[in-house]
Amino acid sequence: MAGWHATGRPAALAEHLRRYGSPPFTSATVSRASLPLADAVAAAGLTGRGGAGFPTGRKLGAVTARRGRCVVVVNAMESEPASRKDQFLIAVAPHLVLDGAVLAATSVGADTVHVCLPRDRPTQYRQLHAAMDERLRTRLDPVRLRLHALSPSYVSSESTSLVRWLNGGPARPQGSPPRTAERGVGRRPTLVHNAETLAHLALIARYGPAWFRQTGTPDEPGTLLVTVSGAVRTPGVLEEALGTPLATVLDHAGGATQPLRAVLLGGFAGTWLPTEHLRTPLTRHDLAPLGAAPGAGVLIALPEASCGLTETARILAYLAAHSARQCGPCHLGLPAVAEDFTVLATGRADAALLSRLRRRVGLLPDRGACRHPDGAARLAASALHAFARDVDQHLAHGICPAADQPPRLPVPPATAPETWR
Repeated sequence: MAGWHATGRPAALAEHLRRYGSPPFTSATVSRASLPLADAVAAAGLTGRGGAGFPTGRKLGAVTARRGRCVVVVNAMESEPASRKDQFLIAVAPHLVLDGAVLAATSVGADTVHVCLPRDRPTQYRQLHAAMDERLRTRLDPVRLRLHALSPSYVSSESTSLVRWLNGGPARPQGSPPRTAERGVGRRPTLVHNAETLAHLALIARYGPAWFRQTGTPDEPGTLLVTVSGAVRTPGVLEEALGTPLATVLDHAGGATQPLRAVLLGGFAGTWLPTEHLRTPLTRHDLAPLGAAPGAGVLIALPEASCGLTETARILAYLAAHSARQCGPCHLGLPAVAEDFTVLATGRADAALLSRLRRRVGLLPDRGACRHPDGAARLAASALHAFARDVDQHLAHGICPAADQPPRLPVPPATAPETWR
């Protein structure tokens, strides 16, 4: 984001190239490190910024090792309702994302890059289409760029959902083998990367692994785009060095506007953390003992006056409505957990509800065709722990006073997608 912050406006292609220099497409090598791209990215320690945190160099190597012409897919769906990082990135630095995508394509031997956006963001589509037109007029890219608008749904951003849609099917996860790297779009080896990951890749290609490691931690180098919202003075998208304490991230967003009850880290598939953990560094290693991870780079500050159980019930209802309904945990488990949580949040629970809810939450992970049930289970379990006093209040005395407060989290209506195409 340094280039954008220097001017306060997006860079057109000519300005982008003046600032960063010509992208190293033809050789697919890192100009300052003299390494093949996959090796340079591995040396830099870049991991995926879409949520899973998988090593980027290993993904590049897995696709490169396959036979035949490959395909690259840019995942800019950003279906996490609380996240704005990819939308912001594409608005202010579209050519960094496209540089990274084309560089990845030349590295793995692909001739086509598919860029996937949700069709309910027409402004974002126009912005990226204009950037792609600029590149086409100058004949900058040695591969073909194709822009697609997909059905918006929470699970449509899953990598196999994108491949399935590009192959003419519904934008639902494809749970069975083979892996996308082996057989994806058009039955060809396919590399799927998040938009932010590709922007980092483009910078590593220009400046080298050592430059990338100048920020972050030795084990988790680099920066992460974080969408901060909730009870903070200046919500928005921040670029934070990995290892920055969560409290400092909140301070960079202007600080809390009122005393906080907890923060939601990672998005709707993330983890509620009580405020006692705000000194924890923003790294997967430091957050793992808390059952948390940076995830999609979302940090939501929940004020003391709000009810965490009510907010969680709204999220779980949304997640249940947006499941692909292709397997038991999504078709049956998620709606049951969401209903139990709604009963708890509204103060209508019976004596057996809590044990039933815990049992159902424990049955969700590692049984679905994708990781959607796992994220919902993580959120629900963390809420029962972080808001344990509220659970006792709701069970013993009914709804708490905070439950009557207006909703604080940006939860869309809990209605199923109209179409998967």
